[in-house]
Amino acid sequence: MGQVKTSAAANPIRSVLIVGGGSAGWMAAAWLRHAFKDGIAIELVESEEIGTVGVGEATIPQIRLFKDALGMDEDALLRATDGTFKLGIEFVGWREPGHRYMHAFGAVGRDVGLISFQHYWLRARAMGVAKSLDHYALNEIAARRAKMRRGAPLTARIIPDLPYAYHFDASLFAKTLRGFAEGLGVEREEGRILGVELNQAGDVAALALDGERRIDGDIFIDCTGFRGVLIEQALQTGFEDWSHWLPCDRALAVPSERTEPLLPYTQTFAHEAGWRWRIPLQHRTGNGMVYCSRYWSDDQAAETLLASLDARPLADPRPLRFTAGKRRQGWNRNVIAIGLASGFLEPLESTSIHLIQSAISRLLQMLPGRTVSDADRREYNRQTDFEMERIRDFLILHYRLNNRPEPFWQTCREMALPDTLTHKLELFAANGRITREHEELFTEVGWLQVLIGQGAEPRGHHPIADTIDAGDLAEYMRTIELLYAREADAMPSHADFITRHCQAAA
Repeated sequence: MGQVKTSAAANPIRSVLIVGGGSAGWMAAAWLRHAFKDGIAIELVESEEIGTVGVGEATIPQIRLFKDALGMDEDALLRATDGTFKLGIEFVGWREPGHRYMHAFGAVGRDVGLISFQHYWLRARAMGVAKSLDHYALNEIAARRAKMRRGAPLTARIIPDLPYAYHFDASLFAKTLRGFAEGLGVEREEGRILGVELNQAGDVAALALDGERRIDGDIFIDCTGFRGVLIEQALQTGFEDWSHWLPCDRALAVPSERTEPLLPYTQTFAHEAGWRWRIPLQHRTGNGMVYCSRYWSDDQAAETLLASLDARPLADPRPLRFTAGKRRQGWNRNVIAIGLASGFLEPLESTSIHLIQSAISRLLQMLPGRTVSDADRREYNRQTDFEMERIRDFLILHYRLNNRPEPFWQTCREMALPDTLTHKLELFAANGRITREHEELFTEVGWLQVLIGQGAEPRGHHPIADTIDAGDLAEYMRTIELLYAREADAMPSHADFITRHCQAAA
């Protein structure tokens, strides 16, 4: 066997230094401190002078795994963060102006035997006995009616779960996690970074802070956002630019007053040169515009955003510039980049918080023992690259399949695709097949909703779907639709559910 390569230091890991706060830094601090009750020092350095990208934030259901792992109370978390519940994401105007569909969490229909529901639905639709896909997605039916429940079904045992995520104020989320982490014993150091000290092996040895302070560590977690103070400025890791596939490079964010009804889903609206988000919180609404500066000026984007609000703005729009892509290594030497320091994928499918969460989980699985092994780093980076590339493909799908007339959208429609996405599109186009590889984030059902929503039409379906009697198939479709509608009708409204369980202070 070949020799295992390690870093110069071969001592047990004694300390982890997290550089930067915000959601990424405090999520990492809380989870690491919770996992290591003692034995490893967990410290976080941040400066109050450096702002964070704190806007209304939408999440996906995996956020509940993070909350459960820490033993946090869901209702208390939502009260503290002005939070609401989320059942899916609506896409308005993405396929063409005026068209809308939803990528709802959870199941669509019910699988029968060996094949997925979509094949029976495709056959039933061809027969004229199936309605549009949204009639068979419980989460979407509930979301459209502004309803919410959690726990057991209300009307029948065969009703599926209602998976959900959260909307919350990202700044309040970071503040809440800070209090939680410090309560567990995480030490916080206030200070601006003036320099980064490398040792002879090329690893980060220490940070130079203002006030002539020096702080060292064994493992460093870079949560310094787009600046990438350690991963890029100090280690010059390099960046893989994906802007040829995801051309939007700027964003504006602005809060507005709350409107009624309080919707349990995120909304995204396609515009001339990008898209707008709407995230309903308890006492306000988070809004923003993501756009491509080659087609829109900053003034055009701001004017369109403000004109599109459905309530009075509560501040001026805040600008953000970015490049879609990732670091060439998420873990380089003894530095692991988490959050925006590791790369950026626009929040079209609410993956920002999830990428922080999955990076921390991956790090916990591979945190070094007595040595920092190149094999550990390579595996961490392989898994990180796979996850980000598959999310990237899912985002590209929304842009590629469109019938919009504007030059920006025409360019997106004509772009060359990654081979991985081309393969998925070809599989679906032939016979409606969708495959999920390894730990790919988005499920077959998620891909189905976006493919159908964006207008993809398969030429065929699985032949097993043809073995069911036509009358039985029609009855099966009617039964699912009626059961799901009855379940949604029995749910309380989203607003009433929040009032009852997790109302935030005014």
